[in-house]
Amino acid sequence: MGEYSIGDAMKKFLDGSRIKGGIQALQIEDVWEDIMGKTVARYTDKLQIIGDKLFITTHVAPLKNELMYQKEKIKQRVNEALKQKVVNEVIIQ
Repeated sequence: MGEYSIGDAMKKFLDGSRIKGGIQALQIEDVWEDIMGKTVARYTDKLQIIGDKLFITTHVAPLKNELMYQKEKIKQRVNEALKQKVVNEVIIQ
């Protein structure tokens, strides 16, 4: 059995765990305001990752419409902020 750093061991554990998406969603929530700005962050109700899809929930119709046009930009910014390719698709709800 090889030796791992704590970080490597945690990463290996999360890769095989069902809580990985929840942890990634929390990481995105931490940087969401920096990525999208205060107004968008304030009116975003929920961020959720299922598989490689980021679900963004908001009840503000104009914001929902604006986010629809920014899907590609959101995907790029989130992946850059997390320093890995986590999101392949953005779904606005």
